[in-house]
Amino acid sequence: MVDQSTFSRENRERIQAVENSFGPSGRSLYHPGRFLIGEGRLRKQSRRRPQPKIFYLFNDVMVYGSIILNGRWHKKQKIIPLEDIQLEDLEDSARMKNQWLIRTPRKSFYVAAASYEEKQDWIKHIEDCRTRWLQGGVCRPSSDFAVTWIPDKASAICMRCCSRFTATQRRHHCRNCGYLVCASCSKQRTVIGHIHPTKQVRVCSKCHTTKEAEAKEIPRWRGDSTESMCTDEDDVVAPTDVEDKEESMEDQSPSRWLDSRIVTYGYLKPEHRRP
Repeated sequence: MVDQSTFSRENRERIQAVENSFGPSGRSLYHPGRFLIGEGRLRKQSRRRPQPKIFYLFNDVMVYGSIILNGRWHKKQKIIPLEDIQLEDLEDSARMKNQWLIRTPRKSFYVAAASYEEKQDWIKHIEDCRTRWLQGGVCRPSSDFAVTWIPDKASAICMRCCSRFTATQRRHHCRNCGYLVCASCSKQRTVIGHIHPTKQVRVCSKCHTTKEAEAKEIPRWRGDSTESMCTDEDDVVAPTDVEDKEESMEDQSPSRWLDSRIVTYGYLKPEHRRP
């Protein structure tokens, strides 16, 4: 059996090493009762192409970010509570082998592992951690999830008006349906609560019309006034995502996991690199 005090000290050191790798821009990751389950590199489908990201799985959250300096430093830290995650296993595609879908309320995206076995390990560990976390009764699972964005290369024309994309006619994504649309077809903004409770985000003209109709129908159904449930203002514009150039995945190291046969909180003690 692993001594609890020894584990607590080593776990704190591992979490501190993960924090340090994100530099001053990263948020603090240490929390009482939080421990690191495993880590590894996965390819995440971005707007333009699959890109390598570093992923860390904890017992209550998943953390990922961009890789710089040959994997020794990371940036653009993202923290996702496990109750906000829903997984879907997928078949291989022409661009992504060993892939699956990670749904979250704010953003849903495809990821891929280096092998089928590693993919199954990730899915199993995430699902196991999520189940244990929800059984604790601390939180409730999310019911609303963001749609996945259609990659830029999937369409050369606007998926609403069919106008061709050019250097000046840029691609945009509707946050409600994920379609590739031109600027003319995505002038409207609206609030999508599970993506952002107060900020208005870009939507295509069709989704905007549908949401306006829904907003008018809901008060009548409830017996409330016919006043719209949200105001549509065009002064807040969601920024366009800019993806960084990152290193290739050719030298990807396999993911590292705890050995569940040791103890509940046992870790396999990898050589955790410090920046």
